[in-house]
Amino acid sequence: MTSLTIREIPAAELDTHTPALSGILHDCVLGGASVGFILPFTLQEAAAFWRSLRPGLQTGGRRLLGAWSGDRLVGTVQLLLAGPPNGRHRAEVAKMLVHPDARRQRVGRALMTAVEALARTEGRTLLLLDTGSDEGRALYRSVGFQTVGDIPGYAIHVDGSALATTLLYKHLASETGEITVPAR
Repeated sequence: MTSLTIREIPAAELDTHTPALSGILHDCVLGGASVGFILPFTLQEAAAFWRSLRPGLQTGGRRLLGAWSGDRLVGTVQLLLAGPPNGRHRAEVAKMLVHPDARRQRVGRALMTAVEALARTEGRTLLLLDTGSDEGRALYRSVGFQTVGDIPGYAIHVDGSALATTLLYKHLASETGEITVPAR
């Protein structure tokens, strides 16, 4: 793999990157990733999903990162920031996707490092996520996430079968190593 670059995709660039994002999502779902969609799943449905993110990207409640290998977009992850006043210290990591051709090349790890850094800049001290895949659990645990537990039958797998989902969290320490809750 050539050098990897991670950067934010703002709402103004969403249309430009929708074809590549749609290809990643489509290929991941066809490959069995349980990320909210079931088969059959078309490229048009994938594009509609990405376009539906525009309002959240515009308000800043949702942040979208992309991973490029050279000039090819090969992965993406989202950080969901919106929350009630008593939850402004936390954020959710969502739709961490790496194109099947780019797996096992540290793209997922780089995306997780970048989304964690973004969460810190937003003053978030707790990250949450869920996954249905063994591969996902291994990656998230390797970057410091702790397992809360599994919920049997929480989601429907792409093939229509029931799928257990694992909930995970990570406390983000400050530069001093302390975990703080942002002031009001």
